[in-house]
Amino acid sequence: MENRKLRVAITHGDTNGIGYEIIFKTFSEPAMLELCTPIIYGSPKVAAYHRNALGIQGNFTIINSAAEAHNNKVNLLTTFDQEIKVDLGNPSKEAGMASLAALEKAMADYKEGLFDVLVTAPINKNNIQSDDFHFCGHTEYIEERAGNGDKALMILLNDMLRVALVTTHLPIRDVAAAITKESIIEKATIFHNSLKRDFRISNPRIAVLALNPHAGDDGLLGREEQEVIIPAIKELSDNGIRAFGPYAADGFFGHESYTAFDGVLAMYHDQGLIPFKCLDLGNGVNYTAGLPIVRTSPDHGTAYDIAGKNMADESSFRNAIYLALDVFRNRIEYDEPFNNPLKKLYHEKRDDSEKARFSINKFKEQDNSGDDKNAKEE
Repeated sequence: MENRKLRVAITHGDTNGIGYEIIFKTFSEPAMLELCTPIIYGSPKVAAYHRNALGIQGNFTIINSAAEAHNNKVNLLTTFDQEIKVDLGNPSKEAGMASLAALEKAMADYKEGLFDVLVTAPINKNNIQSDDFHFCGHTEYIEERAGNGDKALMILLNDMLRVALVTTHLPIRDVAAAITKESIIEKATIFHNSLKRDFRISNPRIAVLALNPHAGDDGLLGREEQEVIIPAIKELSDNGIRAFGPYAADGFFGHESYTAFDGVLAMYHDQGLIPFKCLDLGNGVNYTAGLPIVRTSPDHGTAYDIAGKNMADESSFRNAIYLALDVFRNRIEYDEPFNNPLKKLYHEKRDDSEKARFSINKFKEQDNSGDDKNAKEE
């Protein structure tokens, strides 16, 4: 692998939230610039406003193209020229427009190969909606823009736990209908492959949670476990994926059963994220698995309630950068043996077998023993 600093594209998120605060605080540590070259997709004017309002250090270099990014500096690429009002702590359509402009430019640059990994600051899923953004969040948007037909999987992780979701931003009333054997197999397979390639776990163990209380109590509290989840687990096992369950979520997390597994597949958003955030809020990372692009984000939102008050903790954002760099390098290490495989021996054996067959026939003409000639030909 080429020994160079990886380029980290960072979208600034909602301009009325804590995006710039956690970005500036993260790169206030000089060691971060030794690890990577950051490229913030945003606005110099908005960045300066946040820096001044917070009273914190936040030096950056303005660039016109990601190709111009300087090592050992915080680079800021202008993604829109319009004047917008920054109203810290309050959602607005202007803030949504600004966050979308950063995302759109980052996706265009990704297709040009101008950066290595993407880290997104939090957006407001409501005010970003437009003709160009009709998604429930970053995950779905990035899947369409950069997936090349691959399906995304949301994984929340920290030092103790990796939780993936079968369904993501979906109303509770729609969850049961969305839990199908096919969707569980699809998500669990993506999870399994990500654990191997992105996290370098050679033979991962995946715990699959139940949908209903007490895992359905043999059908008394719902039949999804018997009719959907258990058959999915069986097929996954038949396919060589070590999947176990279904486990009732309350007891599974209450007894810390997750410590015996490399990943947990939850059926819906809050089933996985409530215990995850109770265990370690503020340090976890949201990772989008299954796509060609490496994308991470902090495990929190825009935090309007503390925006502009210099109270935001940047730990989750910093961890998101660490993870993106690790996954990028893990993929290179995992893929390397497949980049220059040995010459396929099948064709060579086929050629050799032709020669061998003729030599065997010649030998058989001289063989008058009559002993199992078919065996000799084989």
